[in-house]
Amino acid sequence: MVNELGRSTSPYLRQHAENPVAWREWSDKAFQEARERDVPVFLSVGYSACHWCHVMAHESFEDEATAAYLNEHFVSIKVDREERPDVDAIYMAATVAMIGQGGWPMSVFLTPDAEPFFCGTYFPKDPRGGMASFRQVLESLADAWQTKRDQIDGIGRRVVEQLGAQQRPVPGEFDTAKAAQLLRADFDPVDAGFGRAPKFPPSMVLDFLLRHHRRTGSADALAMVAQTCDRMARGGMYDQLAGGFARYSVDGQWVVPHFEKMLYDNALLLDVYTQWWTVGGDPLARRVAEETAEFLLTELRTPEGGFASALDADTEGEEGKYYVWTPEQLRDELGDDADWVIDLCDVTGTFEHGSSVLQLRVDPDDPERWQRIRATLRQARSHRPYPGRDDKVVAAWNGLAITALTRAGIVLDKPEYVEAAEHAARLVRDVHLDHDTGRLHRTSRDGIRGTAHGVLEDYTAYAQGCLTLLGATGNIEWFETAERLLDRTLEQFVADGSYFDTAADAEELVWRPQDPTDNASPSGVSLAAEAFTTLASLTGSVRYETAAQQALQASATIADRAPRFAGRALAVAETIAAGPLEIAIAGDSPELRRTALTEAPWGTAIVAGGPGLAVPLMAGRDLVDGRAAAYVCQKFTCRLPIVLPEDLRRELKPQA
Repeated sequence: MVNELGRSTSPYLRQHAENPVAWREWSDKAFQEARERDVPVFLSVGYSACHWCHVMAHESFEDEATAAYLNEHFVSIKVDREERPDVDAIYMAATVAMIGQGGWPMSVFLTPDAEPFFCGTYFPKDPRGGMASFRQVLESLADAWQTKRDQIDGIGRRVVEQLGAQQRPVPGEFDTAKAAQLLRADFDPVDAGFGRAPKFPPSMVLDFLLRHHRRTGSADALAMVAQTCDRMARGGMYDQLAGGFARYSVDGQWVVPHFEKMLYDNALLLDVYTQWWTVGGDPLARRVAEETAEFLLTELRTPEGGFASALDADTEGEEGKYYVWTPEQLRDELGDDADWVIDLCDVTGTFEHGSSVLQLRVDPDDPERWQRIRATLRQARSHRPYPGRDDKVVAAWNGLAITALTRAGIVLDKPEYVEAAEHAARLVRDVHLDHDTGRLHRTSRDGIRGTAHGVLEDYTAYAQGCLTLLGATGNIEWFETAERLLDRTLEQFVADGSYFDTAADAEELVWRPQDPTDNASPSGVSLAAEAFTTLASLTGSVRYETAAQQALQASATIADRAPRFAGRALAVAETIAAGPLEIAIAGDSPELRRTALTEAPWGTAIVAGGPGLAVPLMAGRDLVDGRAAAYVCQKFTCRLPIVLPEDLRRELKPQA
């Protein structure tokens, strides 16, 4: 038996191409092999930047004896969760149901009919801490397959039946004031953020709270945002030398990061810090927004113009090695400046061997000195082995980056950000989108389209990115692309008024997933609510408005009970409660466009371009005495046109 992953376009799967395990990609062929051999399937799901995925691979999948046992008794399938979020969602639900928690690597054992009967995450090579070794698990399950087959088949069928029946969301209504109160109760008043360690960047919740503050004037909502954004940006989770946020903080004080850096996290946080700057003008907000945007452009941008998925947590098998410093290393690089930096950046030996991440708990008393030292340390760090980069382009996450970079580019007067967003949008349009079928593919690598079909989040996040670009560029192609994709979304992802994560014409799985939870990234349903709200505002279409309402209702129960997991849905609910506003700018006026994006509530539908631009909101919006003019509207009913940015600013100022 031969390992088949060498032909994969997924960087994660290709990492396992040299394993002695006879890995298969997810396919009907692999399950047919299991049926013909009458053996169970071992499904291993992970992703390129996952530290414990690497550990399990090194301990077990590279081990000849373990691989030989797997090859004899199982058909082994390796899945990149970022490439196949549909497969990941189904078997993660099963894993959580069976063992009470999930994570990656996810290790699931299936019947040849793809029904899960035993689930776990990381299994060590040797027993420890009460955990069975991976080999012990394999031997027990191989024996059970031979001696308790009826029980195994029964478990698989019951799991599929029960979890499939639980998937349908319960519609409801939103109470954003109640959600803000629940978030306050869950807020850490000392170290900021929500809940206990580990702490993940709550980007979508912060987005909601900023919109809530903008609409209601809630000082409490703004204070939670300001404290959390401040602590995250000054701690070890943020790269003080080159920008960019790590995946999460292991501790509750934002000091010790889990070092992988994900595109979706940084795109979402760029948007939050940009919005925070528009609300209060905090210089930290602007600095972090600019540094995060530069991180995207410098470290995640691909030669084709898209944005890579992630940077690895590990360097040469050691987590965080690229980012940490010892006092001795700093003295070697900085000489007389070292003690100042050691004190400023709290280099006190957080990790093994006395190393630390750099923090910046207070602003330096000599900013020019700090900038000079930052440049020196960046240069020194550039000689270290660089973390692995998963350079596949994911349509959904690039959509998030397109939206964030476009907004930041206009608001911060950085046209290069908008240009980069357009390059990424063109790559997704030209490579991922099949213009014959209208189908959007989820991934590409090196400019070559992957085989995985797009899921709901791909269509809706990318469509929203295109609509955001429309407001910045006035290029009608972005409106047309978004409308075409969202029309296909209604055709393929909605049935009986309910949204599904996979298309009707996609591969049939053991159940059709539909999850409205905003977790590490926004759910496809929340993104649909956002994109359809924007499109309805630009077109006046009742069909699109209804689609937005249906999508939003799917998240209402989660928002009512656990608002931390409905942040994007709550943000969209705030946009709808605020109007939603529509702004049409007739003519070419960068000042009016910047004022509109900076002063209007986040989520306002904005279109700018020549009076003849073929977007319904632009119909009848003419120049005023030959000058560019902004029309502020709600449901296509517009106030008097405005030609001066300061007048537009007053028009958009929240009412006391």
